[in-house]
Amino acid sequence: MRSLTGKYPRSLAGQVFALQVVVVVLLVAASVLALVAQARHDSSTEARNRSVAVAQTFAHSPGLLTALKAPDPSRVLQPLTEEGRKTAGVDFIVVMDTNGIRYTHPQPELIGKRVVATIAPALAGHVYTETVNGPLGREAQAIVPVHDHAQVVALVAAGMKVEKVTGAVARQIPIILGAGAIALGVATSGTALVTRRLRRQTHRLGPVEMSRMYEHHDAVLHAVREGVLIVSKDGRLLLANDEARRLLDLPLDAEGRRVPDLSGLDPGMVELLTSGRAATDEVHLVGGRLLAVNQRPTDRHGGPRGTVATLRDSTELRVLSGRAENARERLSLLYDAGLGIGTTLDVVRTADELTEIAVPRLADFATVDLAEPVLHGDEPTSADTDMRRTAVHGIRDDHPLYKVGRLINFLPSTPQARAFATGRPELVPDLSAAPGWLAQDAELTRTIVDYGIHSLITVPLQARGVVLGMANFWRSEKPRPFEEDDLSLAEELVARAAVSIDNARRYTREHAMAVTLQRSLLPRALPEQSALDVAHRYLPAIYGVSGDWFDVIPLPGSRVALVVGDVVGHGLHAAATMGRLRTAVHNFSTLDLPPDEILRHLDDLVGRIDQEEAESTADTGITGATCLYAIYDPVSHHCAMARAGHPPPALVRPDGSVSFPDLPAGPPLGLGAMPFETAELEVAEGTQFVLYTDGLIEDRTRDIDVGIELLRQALACHPDRSPEESCQAVLDALLPDRPKDDVALLIARARAIPPDHVADWDVPFDPAAVAGMRASVAEQVDDWGLSELAFATELLLSELITNAIRYGSAPVTVRLLYDRTLTCEVADSSSTSPHLRDAAAMDEGGRGLFLVAQLAERWGTRYTPQGKVIWAEMSLPRPGGSTEGTARWDVLDAEL
Repeated sequence: MRSLTGKYPRSLAGQVFALQVVVVVLLVAASVLALVAQARHDSSTEARNRSVAVAQTFAHSPGLLTALKAPDPSRVLQPLTEEGRKTAGVDFIVVMDTNGIRYTHPQPELIGKRVVATIAPALAGHVYTETVNGPLGREAQAIVPVHDHAQVVALVAAGMKVEKVTGAVARQIPIILGAGAIALGVATSGTALVTRRLRRQTHRLGPVEMSRMYEHHDAVLHAVREGVLIVSKDGRLLLANDEARRLLDLPLDAEGRRVPDLSGLDPGMVELLTSGRAATDEVHLVGGRLLAVNQRPTDRHGGPRGTVATLRDSTELRVLSGRAENARERLSLLYDAGLGIGTTLDVVRTADELTEIAVPRLADFATVDLAEPVLHGDEPTSADTDMRRTAVHGIRDDHPLYKVGRLINFLPSTPQARAFATGRPELVPDLSAAPGWLAQDAELTRTIVDYGIHSLITVPLQARGVVLGMANFWRSEKPRPFEEDDLSLAEELVARAAVSIDNARRYTREHAMAVTLQRSLLPRALPEQSALDVAHRYLPAIYGVSGDWFDVIPLPGSRVALVVGDVVGHGLHAAATMGRLRTAVHNFSTLDLPPDEILRHLDDLVGRIDQEEAESTADTGITGATCLYAIYDPVSHHCAMARAGHPPPALVRPDGSVSFPDLPAGPPLGLGAMPFETAELEVAEGTQFVLYTDGLIEDRTRDIDVGIELLRQALACHPDRSPEESCQAVLDALLPDRPKDDVALLIARARAIPPDHVADWDVPFDPAAVAGMRASVAEQVDDWGLSELAFATELLLSELITNAIRYGSAPVTVRLLYDRTLTCEVADSSSTSPHLRDAAAMDEGGRGLFLVAQLAERWGTRYTPQGKVIWAEMSLPRPGGSTEGTARWDVLDAEL
């Protein structure tokens, strides 16, 4: 083909351009025709659909049936149809009867005449559309029946003039032609751009230049050090460069033959080359070489279907990468061991973590055997040769190895015994050929070998020069035995674990010592008393012992003090401080002080302890303590409470309701910032006091208010439950399996002393009244069946009443209390306290309190807001008839 000038032949790019322009013009023309036809069809369809919709809407309008029944339907319907026609955009809406006689029409003169339409389908209940020559011209209309109780009573026709529909299509043709022209221009421009790009990519090269370029391409193809294969879609080898022929050892006539027919190829390679699938660095073994194969389809950019594959010899690279991978896995294992071993200060858990890290990355099974003293926190000695199986972990659970808890005495010939004695690891590549190990237990070791376990590494767990036990690594699924590299890795792994196990062992020892000290400082047995039915619990924390304590202290007058406290801090120091505070509480309680004064004295003591700690060491010592002190009186049913930064107690009423008294909080002990206040409560018999430390209600996973509510729920609705049962129920409801803090819990049910066991009198402020009181007291003691104590009681009260009248102030009262002891109390409004003194031979006084001290088991003074009370307790007669303490005749014979 020649150009228009006839001088130069038209280029291939020009020919392609001309052809593309022709094709684009034809496509645009066809598209315009198709769009015109489609627009005409769509317009007709739209007109028909609109007519049907308008007719159906009017036929189903609510007032149509009523209008049809009117005397003159046309008068009612004609305005409505005209308004509906204008609104809906149709040319007419006609309502007719079943004979086709019009009720309405846009031309009123046609009303009453027969409609031009096919009404039979509509009378049968169907919607019918048609095109007719009507009064308005060529019309497209839809006829819809009007039903009244399933009977066709009228018809509604709606439609448009055909010329209106055709006009809408005609208005769309210029738009369609304009869009076609634009598309033609865009297509022509795109074709021109593609042609220019084609010319630019070929650089206007002629045949000679293109031939030379392909020659260079062929030279490069065969000079590269990477094999190249091109395979057709039917599995025929189209091209193979020199490197591919060398790597695959292909014959000279390989090109053109089918790949499965080529001898010497690996089946995997044949499958890959004929599959047509994509592959990335897929490794195949061919003739002793490891080839990395990459394969891609050739038809992604319009080329013929087939695949192109590149081959790279990676034999040496795989060896190097294998070593690098082993090093990476080794570092990863050691890194994970640093994070995963020693997460807790528990010996057994640390041993479990070692076995879990080692399996399956180093061994198929791993076991840890520890010397028995290590499990109790002690260091093993050379005599401690027996070891306890502490941890076992493996890829399967049906192994024949010793189970956890088994005490093992390894024979001297075994690798474990040699490693324990020398402190050096042992490697046994083949267990079936290790007579020393087989001698341990012939039947069991043979079972282990038959199971498939074939290789062993045993490494001593050594820390600070002391061997704590053995770590054993076993292989069964991995076919290769352990090697020296595995041995060095096992040594590093065990060395890290040994430090953690030793830390856990030392912590176990210190924790046991702290727990022992803590328990030795707590009450071992509660004292006997009649005021309260008491149950208690003390649970040390898993990781550390703090200074929680509780106490039950009998007081004069059958009263009982309940104490719960918590020293800030953990460890031996906190436990020792707790012991000092508990001793101080006992000492202060002997003074019979109110709860707020007890706490004030404790506050001073804690402040001094803090000051001593700050002066003696750089550590500031404890930062305080909390305490709750309560005194219950079974006679008056009153309870006095005060707290210093401690959680409020819970009261379980006899009806099962639970409340938390609103006690003044007070600052923690040792701050000395604010005074403490005592709250007075009146409780009914059977009420339970629930005193506890913050470890019961506080937890990192919940708010303290949630803990208080859980405590309420655990106590509520169980008024008949004993304190012992309540203690267990509370612990089950609130405590996790491994509590992070100590817990002290004290639950006491209030009892009451019967009123007939209490007698009191008002004494006239006159020495002559003493004789009458002695008679009344003697009579009351006889009524209680305590005649053996009548004389001593008379004598004791005589001295106390005389002292109150002589040295005290009115009013004077006397109370006898019959409980576990017989308590005599004399109260007056004076605040002076009597005390013992040695009376000279010629002194007339000074012997009364000596006599009281001899007759009473205990005696003392307590102060009240009204004055003071002098009390004395006498032991009740034993079942044999005797009384404890000094007999009355011994008192009379004593030298006064």
